[in-house]
Amino acid sequence: MHITDVDLNLLRLFDAVHRTRHVSRAAESQGLTQPAASQGLRRLRALLADPLFVRSGGGVRPTPKAEALAPAVRQALQLLEQALGAVSTFDPMQPGKTFRLHLNDIGESHFLPRLMRFLRREAPGVRLESHTVPQESIADALDSGRIDFAIGFLPGVEGMRKTALLSDHYAVLLRAGHPIARSFRAARRQGADGLACLQALELVVVRSHSDTQRMLEQLGLSDRIRLTCQHFLALPGIVQATDLGVVMPSIVARTFVREGGHVLIEPDLPLRDFTVHLHWSRRHEDDPAHRWLREQVQLIWPAA
Repeated sequence: MHITDVDLNLLRLFDAVHRTRHVSRAAESQGLTQPAASQGLRRLRALLADPLFVRSGGGVRPTPKAEALAPAVRQALQLLEQALGAVSTFDPMQPGKTFRLHLNDIGESHFLPRLMRFLRREAPGVRLESHTVPQESIADALDSGRIDFAIGFLPGVEGMRKTALLSDHYAVLLRAGHPIARSFRAARRQGADGLACLQALELVVVRSHSDTQRMLEQLGLSDRIRLTCQHFLALPGIVQATDLGVVMPSIVARTFVREGGHVLIEPDLPLRDFTVHLHWSRRHEDDPAHRWLREQVQLIWPAA
């Protein structure tokens, strides 16, 4: 006998008869008629070359071969049921699930605290891993499952599913008392856009955020760049200690202003508006765990 000869329903019938020691009860539990169950047992007996069950009193008792097969058949059916159940449900209270997210340094500072507070309360067994994937590799990483989600302003990520989380715009962070801040406020009072003030500003840019560099190129300010850094979060101390300014998302810059020592100016920059999206692969969107976290993130950050 080869496994391809065995119908899964025959194994379910075998397990039911073994458990109930009764063909009629087994048939009822499987939604079969008595003749259908008897026919199924005949097929299985022929395939296994063994009677499997013999009459005994008001029911049946298993043969030695059936007794030997029963534990393996039951275990196989349970494993299959668990696997199928795992495909259709996700229990966030069960430990062991790890989600891998692409986030840059600003994404980590803005999204992770609130998301971790939520998970601690609603899904304490769930773990997160934050990764920084080159933008040109994000789509492949999502499709292959190396990461589960990507969060950010990622216009280069194509062919993936996405939903908006928040809208923001770029602004310029300066140290408190910076003369450019005074010039900008004066220009605004006169109805100007304030861009001319930037011509006198020396700038720091972040290498990993090429959109801000493109913005400065459009404004003809590339020659005003005095420092190039790897991460935005290194900048508050640098800006506070110098006359350098940095173009960065206002939602993050405002947190530095609230902490003291900084001011924010908001000229009418080109390409200033952007939307942060949650990205994922079509291949995984019906996975229950993916769907669960996706729904939670959208509840925490309602669509812009």
